[in-house]
Amino acid sequence: MTNSEQTMPEQACITRLPGSTGSGIIVIDKPRGPTSHQVTAWVGEILGAKVGHSGTLDPQVSGVLAIMVGDAVRLAQHLLQHGKEYVCLMRLHGDVSREDIERVAKEFTGRIYQRPPRRSAVKRNLRIRKIHELTILDVEGRLVLFRVRCDAGTYIRTLCVHMGLALGVCGHMQELRRTRSGQFSEEHAHTLHDLQDARIRAEKGDTGPLREMILPVEEAVTDLPRVVIRDTAVDAVCRGAVLAGVGVRSLTGFGKGDTITILTEKGELVALGTALESSTKIKPGTPGLVIAPHTVMMKPGTYPRGWKKAARKE
Repeated sequence: MTNSEQTMPEQACITRLPGSTGSGIIVIDKPRGPTSHQVTAWVGEILGAKVGHSGTLDPQVSGVLAIMVGDAVRLAQHLLQHGKEYVCLMRLHGDVSREDIERVAKEFTGRIYQRPPRRSAVKRNLRIRKIHELTILDVEGRLVLFRVRCDAGTYIRTLCVHMGLALGVCGHMQELRRTRSGQFSEEHAHTLHDLQDARIRAEKGDTGPLREMILPVEEAVTDLPRVVIRDTAVDAVCRGAVLAGVGVRSLTGFGKGDTITILTEKGELVALGTALESSTKIKPGTPGLVIAPHTVMMKPGTYPRGWKKAARKE
C-alpha cells in the first residue's frame, strides 16, 4: 500500500479557521467507484489544503479512508502501518456446510502467507501477514459474510481465494467494506457531501461542523507509547535536538528502538521519535539522551526557547 499526496489551491477554509493549525485528520466514508487517490484529491480541493491518504482501497471497495490534512501528511508512514478491519461478502463456487466454513475460518486466524494479486502495484513477493480475528457473521447458500481484523497490507481478495481452496470448492470476494483503520472507525467517517456542506457553512461563518470533522493530529498516534516533556524542552525538539532525560516530565512503558510520541504538558504533539533506551532505564529529570526525534510536527518558535546557544569562540 502507498499513500497519495495532493496539493490543491487554497480556495477553502481549513487554514483560515480561527485558531486552526491547518493540520488534522479527516475520516471519509469512501464510496464505491472512485479511487482512493481521486477521493483524496476531492478532499484537498474542498479544503484547499495539502492532503494525503494512507491505506489504498480498490475502486469497488467502500469504507473508512483516513486522510491527512496539512502537516499531518508527515504521519503517513505511521498510519500506513495501522491494522485494518473489514466486512467481506465471499461467494463460494460450491455448497459447503457452515460447520466447515467456521473450521476453515479458525485455520486462517493467525500468521498466513500471501502473494499480492497480479493487478497490485507492489512487487509480488511472498509476505507474511497476521489475521487477528476472523468471524463468520452469516451464511446464506454459497454467500458467506465475515468480519476480519488483520495487519496492514493484507489482501482480502486473496484471503477469499485461499479460503475457497481450503474448502475444496474455490471462492472469490464479491463485496468488501473497510470498517476500521487503526483507531478510526465508521463512527468517525463522513461523506464527501457532508464535508462539502460543512465547508460552505464555514464560509458563511458557521465553522462548528467543519471543526468537528477535522480531528487533531494527536488522534492519529494514540496507539503509541508516549513521553511528556517540559515546556523548556519543546523548542529544542522542534529544531531536531535529541531529547535528554532532564527534559522528560513523564512516560509510559516502551522498549529500546520503539517509536515514541513526544507530547507537551498540554497534550500537543511535538514529534515522533525513536527510543534510545527502554523506559525502565529512563528516570525523568536526569541527564542522558533518551529519544531521537525523526518526524517533527510542531513548528519551531511555538514555545519559548528554553536552551542557550553556545558562546562563539573568537
